Amino acid sequence: MDDLHKWLSTEVGAGYYAVYTSRGLATDALGVYLRDIEGARALIAAFPDLILADGTENAAYTSPVHAGVWQSEELFGVCNLYAMTKAQDAVRELFDGLEDKAGNLPSLPGIYPDYEAPVVSNGDDGPRLSMMRWGMPSPAFALKGKKTDRGVTNVRNTKSPHWRRWMGVKNRCVVPFTSFSEPHNQSGQPSEPVWFALSEDRPSAFFAGIWTEWTSVRKLKDGETTDNLFGFLTTEANADVGAIHPKAMPVILTAMDEVELWLHADTEQALSLQRPLPDGMLQIVGRGCRQDDAGASV
Repeated sequence: MDDLHKWLSTEVGAGYYAVYTSRGLATDALGVYLRDIEGARALIAAFPDLILADGTENAAYTSPVHAGVWQSEELFGVCNLYAMTKAQDAVRELFDGLEDKAGNLPSLPGIYPDYEAPVVSNGDDGPRLSMMRWGMPSPAFALKGKKTDRGVTNVRNTKSPHWRRWMGVKNRCVVPFTSFSEPHNQSGQPSEPVWFALSEDRPSAFFAGIWTEWTSVRKLKDGETTDNLFGFLTTEANADVGAIHPKAMPVILTAMDEVELWLHADTEQALSLQRPLPDGMLQIVGRGCRQDDAGASV
């Protein structure tokens, strides 16, 4: 299992696979869900001793138990929904000499993949607040046969050559948020969004992120566009998040010295921040809602 997870993390990448096991269904079986058939074929080639559940060599086997009812947010959720409901002054006051190019920001109670959201990056003359599109460029293997690239929101394997090119100071950023959602999946029940924040009053904090300018086709109707794209790092879940979503959580920065370290330190030192928050620092502030309106301010 450890070898399998390591291979999936390295060769497929976070956000492009999910592994499901169930004591109620089997003790020696698991389900591996991938976004494209090429990933499934590569998995079978890499692990020739695997016995597929239908007894054939069909890489696209569909479980008769689950029969394709899985939703993408359940399989690839990690953190694909968050909120930033504080006014942009809450960000401005934290950075000296911040260049604000974000315009007049409204409250953003539900930020989804491919939405525009505020990001603080290193500008030519200091920190810069601007709007970027959520979803970094996908690895080349994931785009085979695809006409669009919807982007990768979460980055776990920072040693991958695909992501390593953006780990330098120029491409690091921080993403302000007030709360984030993780999917709570329970057998026989619909996936439920569960919202986490540092406290009930939802103070601002930051995800440790990366960004790049990139030309691609995000949506067929728009054709090729050049956008500033961002994503943020994930890590193992702490006890707070792990009780709901055990696989991963975002890398969260709660102090300005951590923010400065992420934005300006050498790569090895900056990546020391890719760790979960200490247990007890997050609390559940909402359930079942697709956006988090509480804590909004003007």
